[in-house]
Amino acid sequence: MSFGQGEPQWDPWKPGSEQPRWSGQDSQTPDWAALAEASETRNKRRRVLFIVGGALATVAIGAAVAVAVVSADGDSEAANRPTNDLPATADIPSASDSPAPSFAPTSAPPPLDPKDFIASAKKDTAPLSADSLFPGSQLTMGESVYKKGATSSTNDCASAVQGTLDKVVADNDCTRVMRVTYSKDGVAVTVGVALFDTEAQAAKAKKDADKKSIVTSLSGGGVPAFCRTAICRSTTNSYGRYAYFTIAGFTNGKDVTENDSAVFSTGDDLAEFTFRQIRRRGEAQASAAANE
Repeated sequence: MSFGQGEPQWDPWKPGSEQPRWSGQDSQTPDWAALAEASETRNKRRRVLFIVGGALATVAIGAAVAVAVVSADGDSEAANRPTNDLPATADIPSASDSPAPSFAPTSAPPPLDPKDFIASAKKDTAPLSADSLFPGSQLTMGESVYKKGATSSTNDCASAVQGTLDKVVADNDCTRVMRVTYSKDGVAVTVGVALFDTEAQAAKAKKDADKKSIVTSLSGGGVPAFCRTAICRSTTNSYGRYAYFTIAGFTNGKDVTENDSAVFSTGDDLAEFTFRQIRRRGEAQASAAANE
């Protein structure tokens, strides 16, 4: 007796759907086709899950990157926060932690006042003459050029003045009078510079002078006598220990009137030049003293 007699033979090379059925054993025989289909269905589900899972993972990574970017931006904002978020001053090194160089205190001397050197005879000691106070052979003031005439200097102050100026210089202890004359186009002017020991004396001489206090005109050096009998224009002023006077008029003896602008401008130019020369004398002595 052979096994399996009367029952169909199982062919392993045929698909399950074509295999012969065993009688009496249908409920116990595996349904290979159904199993294969179930296996295929499970594989498809796995693939779908993998795809969905990969997508979710990508979204999660993207979210993580976004969070990281926001966090980085937050750090950037922190870098721009106001200074009250920075560490306290005690935590920050300061320049005072390092020793600073020290210097000995110094103070520059005050500048010397040029007027101090021409305010009194004690300080006004530089050499002085009519030619040093009025140098050169001519004087240019603006567009006007004046030719220099004679000069003189005397310690007899009364001999160089006339009218009431004689008493003025004597009362204030005049020590010297220097004179110079300039001319231009028939108009001449004499400047007389009276020296005193102090600024107060020169200022008082200016105050005491009146319309009849005039310096005597100086002729010579190509300039004829003028303002001896004619009406002339005079001025009075002072600076430092110097009082200076001008008298200007025509060399032909003509009287000066208020309309004679050439005479007025000539006298004003020489008075201005005299003031500048006295001031420059003070500046020169102040500069020399500062450099000693």
